[in-house]
Amino acid sequence: MADQAKTISREKTIVRTGIIGIVANILLASFKALIGLAVHSTAMVLDAVNNFSDVLSSVVTIIGTKIASRKPDKKHPLGHGRVEYLAQMIIAALILYAGITALWESIKKIINPVDPEHSAVSLAIISVAIVVKIFLGIYVRKQGRKAKSDLLISSGTDALFDAILSTAVLISAVILMIFKFNIEAYVSVIISLFIIKAGFEIIKEAVDDMLGHRVEVEYTKKVKESVVAFDEVYGAYDIILHNYGPDRYLGSIHIEVDDRMTADQIDSLTRNITAKVYEETGIYLTAIGIYSNNSSNEKLMKMRNEITELVVDHQHILQLHGFYVDEEKKKITFDVVVDFDEEDREGLVKHIIEDVKEALPEYDVRVAVDSDISDQ
Repeated sequence: MADQAKTISREKTIVRTGIIGIVANILLASFKALIGLAVHSTAMVLDAVNNFSDVLSSVVTIIGTKIASRKPDKKHPLGHGRVEYLAQMIIAALILYAGITALWESIKKIINPVDPEHSAVSLAIISVAIVVKIFLGIYVRKQGRKAKSDLLISSGTDALFDAILSTAVLISAVILMIFKFNIEAYVSVIISLFIIKAGFEIIKEAVDDMLGHRVEVEYTKKVKESVVAFDEVYGAYDIILHNYGPDRYLGSIHIEVDDRMTADQIDSLTRNITAKVYEETGIYLTAIGIYSNNSSNEKLMKMRNEITELVVDHQHILQLHGFYVDEEKKKITFDVVVDFDEEDREGLVKHIIEDVKEALPEYDVRVAVDSDISDQ
């Protein structure tokens, strides 16, 4: 229930902020378009068009959030959260469209220049628009961070870029009125390129989210701290979190426990861990793997320390964990975390096995390779 209430509160925050953006941008766009046409200012008209695109962005934000907030169903058992990333792509496309359109119109005005006829009224409207856009951008981005919504953060960033564009129009108008020198089209070209750049950056962020990227350290750190707080857990490793929308994660983890623990003890421990991690972080652990620790045998613990020193001495080895010795079968198993900079992983593992066998020739050595997915 608490999780559902949090989702509803987040949705209300995003929708309310989106509506404020729609109203503000419709008013700004209308005034800019009217004044821009009256004074023959291409830059101001393009600025108005850009504001209308912001209205569409806010609409996309609201619709995307509404869809993403739907409850899981049979076809989408893990919810609809990733719709927000698609909506973010649409907003980026709108920003790119506005930037490319502005660039094209600006180039045409360089080829066929037309001097705008600014007045005190037009300058006043531009000034007011700048102030409104700055406050709107800051407000929307703040609400976006509060709601952990990349959609709102993108919209807020776009609003701040609009303020820069309007500032450029204002400066160009002042220069024209004082020095009788028209630089409006050239300034518009520069600003258009910045807008296009912002659009591509937002697309990159959305694509990274959809492809899957390294989870923020704060999440893995919170999960690990929650898990190792249990006295029975000697270590937590291989944390993998899957993102199904902003702040929605399912995950898995390996824990190291005493080799004398019984199945019912492990069952009770893993259930308690799952409940505690969800309560403290909102992350649901779908699987908890077990590493057995030779904690009852001093000889094997000493062997572990010696082999750990031997293995981590290799370049690109970040960590060794999951170490276990089966004395009866004379078998040693452990996992190594390998840096992505290592090009020959198979060769590195072969070298490690050879080194361990040279130190302990009577043992069979098995090594599993883990990628550097999260901060271990």
